[in-house]
Amino acid sequence: MDEVEMQLLEYARIGDISGLYFMIQQNPKYLESFDEIQFVNTPLHLVAAAGYTNYAIEIMNLMPSFGRKLNSEGLSPLHLALLENRDETVRALISLDKGLIRVKGREGMTPLHYAAKTNRVDQLAKFIYDCPDSIEDLTNRFQSVAHVALENNNCEAFNLILGWLRRRGREDVLRWKDMEGNTVLHIAALKNQVLVYSLFFA
Repeated sequence: MDEVEMQLLEYARIGDISGLYFMIQQNPKYLESFDEIQFVNTPLHLVAAAGYTNYAIEIMNLMPSFGRKLNSEGLSPLHLALLENRDETVRALISLDKGLIRVKGREGMTPLHYAAKTNRVDQLAKFIYDCPDSIEDLTNRFQSVAHVALENNNCEAFNLILGWLRRRGREDVLRWKDMEGNTVLHIAALKNQVLVYSLFFA
């Protein structure tokens, strides 16, 4: 981490928004310069991962494009906030732009997929509620969020997804096949997830 990044995080840690503007006054192209690099840790990545919500909101308002930018690890600021369990920051970012839930990162994984993979049922429910179309997003292996939940043995997450699909009349998603030709029922069989069978045929 360079000196400028450390200074930014220090301002964010103490909630000094004027510090951000001081940095911009010192270098008016400070924020703009990050847009010139395709894969980079922007200031939004830094403060989102650290959970400095007010700073994240300020930067997101100044540079909305940062919300969709991937760092060199293939992760957006929302991915990082989710993976670091920064729930307040996650809520703030999606309140500013619900479309961030559909940003594809490494291997085509969206924050919705990560919520299913890590069994973050609270965030999974919020993401689906706030951005219902995100249920149609597939990873690079053509896996739906239901595939990801089952592949990671997260039956609670799968149960939530299944209930939502049934209420919305979208059971067709359960028949989608991944790159290996597996539906979610195939994955349940491969993983010997008897409970999932009972959910399917309840």
